[in-house]
Amino acid sequence: MFWPLTTCLLLAALVAVHLLWRRRLRRLRAETEAALARERAHDNGLRAQAVAQQAAVFNSMVEGVVLLDLAGAIQLANRRFHQLFGLPDEAAGRTLMTATRMHELAELVAGLNARQPAASRELRLPGLEERWLEVNAAAVFDAAQNRRGTVLVFHDLTRLKRLERNREEFVANVSHELRTPLSLIKGYTETLLDGAKDDPGIALKFLQTIDRNAERLKLLIEDLLTISELESGRIRLQLQSVPLRPLAAKLCEDFRPRAGARGTRLVNELPDLSARADPNRVQQVLSNLVDNAIKYGRAEGTVVLRGRRADSGLVEISVADDGPGIPEEARERVFERFYRLDKARSREQGGTGLGLSIVKHIVQSHGGRVWVESEPGRGSCFHFSLPAAPPAAPVLNHQTNPAP
Repeated sequence: MFWPLTTCLLLAALVAVHLLWRRRLRRLRAETEAALARERAHDNGLRAQAVAQQAAVFNSMVEGVVLLDLAGAIQLANRRFHQLFGLPDEAAGRTLMTATRMHELAELVAGLNARQPAASRELRLPGLEERWLEVNAAAVFDAAQNRRGTVLVFHDLTRLKRLERNREEFVANVSHELRTPLSLIKGYTETLLDGAKDDPGIALKFLQTIDRNAERLKLLIEDLLTISELESGRIRLQLQSVPLRPLAAKLCEDFRPRAGARGTRLVNELPDLSARADPNRVQQVLSNLVDNAIKYGRAEGTVVLRGRRADSGLVEISVADDGPGIPEEARERVFERFYRLDKARSREQGGTGLGLSIVKHIVQSHGGRVWVESEPGRGSCFHFSLPAAPPAAPVLNHQTNPAP
């Protein structure tokens, strides 16, 4: 009886141990699988994060980037490439020629080989808006020097091209503006030296012409220096609260003789407004605008200075005349350097062609803007805005009670 009982007990113990180990193994297996699943999820998350970061960097590049396969089809293109070529949908899978419709790019890619693995070229994109690109292309080879595709990088040169053209135009305009008074000064001086100085009447007339052109040269050089300082940011604004009405009143008084010579009436309708600005620069802006209104407005007309407080925390000042007005196509260009609506009349009046450009730079340096409203035959009104001065803090009167 002892052995069967012992055997049964041993078998029961073995079964219990087996069941215990199976349960523990299942728990260990479940824990291992859960740990592996968490690790795989973590790896997938890191991989997705890395892909997202790469995509973010790729799409945030200021250069357009395209990867082509061996057949010339687009495998990868960033957002900037789509923007440069105005592609509304995904370009992957399309050929470069189909996507851009520029045979110059296809020729650039086709010309790459093992002896010339890289090349660059400047291109102007077709369309009404001027846009220039510099394209750098490089062939991609594997370790066995077999070509696998092409990488193209597009740099937008539009701003540089415009700056280069503006610089060339500026140099040409300055040369032209300097040449005219210098030629007159030289011509009249040579005539005086050849004997005209002996005739007092002719000598006086010639000397007056020389003096007038020398003054024109002086004004032109001063305006050029002002433009240069404004564009380079070397001028530091002395910001303070500037009461506009008394400033305009003094300006009208200073211009009264010049306005009287043309029979022009100056009217100061500026309310009590104050701007946060440099008073000397504000005076320069108003002087240019009032001077232009007197010179190019109607003879025996009226020039009116007005102002108001805008809702955007700015004050708006305007100078209006009742002259011939400005055509619509010229209203944006009048603020360009050396742009003249009537070149002959402008030079006759002694203008340098830089006054409104100086006005624009000064106003923009204050954080404001300048614009013009005009109708042909109904006068012009030049507006500019400046930051409004903060209200003055109230002054507290501390009265001392007399001692009893």
